[in-house]
Amino acid sequence: MTLSMKDRILKRFLLASGEPISGQHLAEELGISRTAVWKHLQSLQEEGYTFDTIKKKGYLLTNNPDRVDAASIASFLTTERFGQTIHYFEECATTQTIAHELARKGAQDGTVVIAETQTDGKGRMSRPWESTKGKGIWMTVIIKPDVLPHQAPQFTLVAAVSIVNAIKSLYSNFTPVIKWPNDILINGLKCTGILTEMIAEMDRVQALLIGIGINVNQQRDDFPEDLHAIATSLSIEEKSTLNRAELVGTILNYLEKYSELYVTQGFSPIKKLWEEASGTIGKQIKATTLTEVLQGKAIGITEAGVLEIQLENGEIRSIYSADIELNE
Repeated sequence: MTLSMKDRILKRFLLASGEPISGQHLAEELGISRTAVWKHLQSLQEEGYTFDTIKKKGYLLTNNPDRVDAASIASFLTTERFGQTIHYFEECATTQTIAHELARKGAQDGTVVIAETQTDGKGRMSRPWESTKGKGIWMTVIIKPDVLPHQAPQFTLVAAVSIVNAIKSLYSNFTPVIKWPNDILINGLKCTGILTEMIAEMDRVQALLIGIGINVNQQRDDFPEDLHAIATSLSIEEKSTLNRAELVGTILNYLEKYSELYVTQGFSPIKKLWEEASGTIGKQIKATTLTEVLQGKAIGITEAGVLEIQLENGEIRSIYSADIELNE
């Protein structure tokens, strides 16, 4: 993994699980001087990490602030590619824009752009996305699968399955469900949005940019009043403060796994996982497309990831892109 020296030192402390580490040992292990180690520790303390000096044993990490920097995420990764390069920002306009630039310059498969806050976050159809500082996950993953351009939309469903399974593996007080095509809901309230964009030539995908926004540690007061009736966070539902870096690492582990599954075995296994986690299938819905409004029962998705809706007259229609409302 590509980590700065400071992040390599931090990762060692995060993996030490509360045990002190000798400064001399760190210096020898990393091939730097004791003075350099001390300077990096000073820099980390300025970022909110605190260390105690234990006589004859070394330094002990005593406070680990909730950050989604590269070292914090790295300690939860089991991937070969995804998350091995992480571009971390305290603040940016949007991670999607930075990822576009990096992808065009040849960024590696699995490169991640992540920020503590975005000043101009966007969802589908350029709708604004509220990116509360230090409370959520605002990231874009650059992936480079060997697929054709028409297959790109299916990676929104790959990402949704990855996120849902990551959440389920970590938390137990609620069940997230997928609302086709790109939202994840808990008890009918939105906690996650996914935005997939493509850089492609006529016959091949150069890169897919998977934008992921997750409300993690927000409380009710963190949301604007107009979102109270439609949005929630994982913390509200789990009733505890959550480790954002752990969730990022777990999502990347699943995203690499399911992306490889898609490329090697096609959409069928992803389709099965998606339908198991769907909160749309079997429900009466209203689908608003660019040209019409359809009402009926969502009966499934096709092998292409297209939503099928059965109208009241029995006709089955395919929905490629639409705003979906569940009719309770």
